[in-house]
Amino acid sequence: MLGFFGISRAERRLIPDTRLAGPMPWVIAIMIFLTILAVAAGLSLRSGASAINAQLSGRVTVQILAGDSDARDEQLAAVERALDASPLVARRDTLSDEELQQLLTPWLGGDILDDAITVPAMIDVDIAGPMTTQTLQELRNLIVAVSPDARLDPHGQWLQPIFDLLLSLQFLALFLVILLSVATAAIVVLTVRGALNTHGPTIGVMHLLGSTDVQVARLFQRRVALDALFGSLLGSGLAALALYLLSRQIDGLGAGLLDSGQLDWLDLLVLVLVPLSGIILATIVARLTVVIALRKTL
Repeated sequence: MLGFFGISRAERRLIPDTRLAGPMPWVIAIMIFLTILAVAAGLSLRSGASAINAQLSGRVTVQILAGDSDARDEQLAAVERALDASPLVARRDTLSDEELQQLLTPWLGGDILDDAITVPAMIDVDIAGPMTTQTLQELRNLIVAVSPDARLDPHGQWLQPIFDLLLSLQFLALFLVILLSVATAAIVVLTVRGALNTHGPTIGVMHLLGSTDVQVARLFQRRVALDALFGSLLGSGLAALALYLLSRQIDGLGAGLLDSGQLDWLDLLVLVLVPLSGIILATIVARLTVVIALRKTL
């Protein structure tokens, strides 16, 4: 691996390094910065979707919509007994009048739990095991059998549009990463071709002295690798600063949906691999560009 990048001091003098003088290091820095942000956004969306799915996909709400308060209380007791005896249910929690008051006050105002307004009884239920269509149907049949006025609302049903949106955004982030990778390869190709034209006479003399295309390619790949290293370090530093500032703002908001998208150590490892992948990509593209161009000129 070291031989792939290693060049003698005499070889370095043939094609002098011009790092930081051209646009390539700065363009690579911008590309790495945007790529890290795109990858971080995709990983954060995936983490948030997984967290939301784990918390709410196996949860349903049972509403008892009986108009008469006595019938509602009787059906509520029957549903509670059925849920407690069912192996499908891991936990159930019946909302008290105080909890219903707090839930509905932002929408209907205070003092709504009186005889003039009929409020349904509500039970939060956690399903034991994965939520499947069969499990949901069995639970619905169990509840309807003891309470004809009951309605079952799976949380995952109204969350599905959110999951679809998060999945679309993840694919968009992946598409952006691919585009940025292609753009990085393109700028490397253009830079290397320009360098080949500039150092054409030197390369011709090297060929006359017996140098091979691979030896010439090593000179350019080292130059591109060092430029890519500088650009990757700069872009990574800026991206790390941006992500840190964003995480501080998200922590200050205290929003549950945003907090669920926090990155774990595996996600951070993927982000660390982004600049390394950029250096490898730039080096390989530079080598292939030189070898292909020199073969066409022979």
